[in-house]
Amino acid sequence: MFSHILIPTDGSPLATLAVDKGIELARDIKAGVTIVTVIESFHVVTADSEQIRSTRAEYEKFAHMEGARALSDAELKAKQIGVPCRSVQIESDQPFQAIIEAGEKNNCDLIMMASHGRRGIGALLLGSVTQKVLTHSKIPVLVYR
Repeated sequence: MFSHILIPTDGSPLATLAVDKGIELARDIKAGVTIVTVIESFHVVTADSEQIRSTRAEYEKFAHMEGARALSDAELKAKQIGVPCRSVQIESDQPFQAIIEAGEKNNCDLIMMASHGRRGIGALLLGSVTQKVLTHSKIPVLVYR
């Protein structure tokens, strides 16, 4: 069936649940996983509350630390249940495109992701990352709600 699952996370509670379920699915079907987190570049004009409150340096430090934490937590979970795992942190202005490219680059045959993350009003204005991955990916996508 599937041998390598890409699991994007932004560290939000729903994304963390999707990571857990994706790792469990990988264990059950004897697949490997690649966990990816995409850090959006700092923008002067934004709807992201974390960017509004921060300077560029503060935002980048916080975003990289949060991304690393989410990846480390996922790697630990995978290791504990015996699932081969690697992780990738990417910086991109187009998270949906970065996720699709990570899936292609890592030879993933399934992308499993949460139905939405913590993108706030920006997701309402621009459309959710998950919706864009569903629309543009040639790799099958399993959405966790």
